[in-house]
Amino acid sequence: MRAFIAISLPQEIKDLLSGIQHELKKSKADVKWVKPDNIHLTLKFLGEIPETQAPEISKVIENIATETNAFALNLSSIGTFPPARSPRIIWVGLNKGDKETKELANRLEKSLKDLGFPPEEREFTSHITIARVKSALNLGKLNESLAITRQKLEAKTQECLIKNLGFFRSSLTSEGPIYETLKEASLKNT
Repeated sequence: MRAFIAISLPQEIKDLLSGIQHELKKSKADVKWVKPDNIHLTLKFLGEIPETQAPEISKVIENIATETNAFALNLSSIGTFPPARSPRIIWVGLNKGDKETKELANRLEKSLKDLGFPPEEREFTSHITIARVKSALNLGKLNESLAITRQKLEAKTQECLIKNLGFFRSSLTSEGPIYETLKEASLKNT
């Protein structure tokens, strides 16, 4: 099964991100938008794993969650990977909560290494993917929209409390991915 570990986002953050997507869609760029219900903050993409490994991974998540305090998160900026000239991913970054998500990702890396998962080659960057760019069609308009949206986002950032850590199965379909929660663990002090 294909799987990942992520932070599920509260509905008010998903609604804000959906509004950002709506603004960016006006550029008519060739982009595949993440469905608002599927928006999350990935901490570790596991790829294809045997289902028999799910209980071990669930235990790792439970252990890390019981040692991690709930924390505040708010959005800070919008950008692309790689930067503007030929972007593939449109993301929203964090202001508050960035340090905590990096710590969670690092702890997961260390714990999952013991289960045979290779560590990431790149340093973890806290971000929420909201779209994938398919081609250069209307890229100039998209970059203009990103600049305008960046200013709006910085003016109306919204804070929420992150209370859970999740383990998800991802089933790819012609309609897009379907995510199934395999394990959700509550963080401390929630």
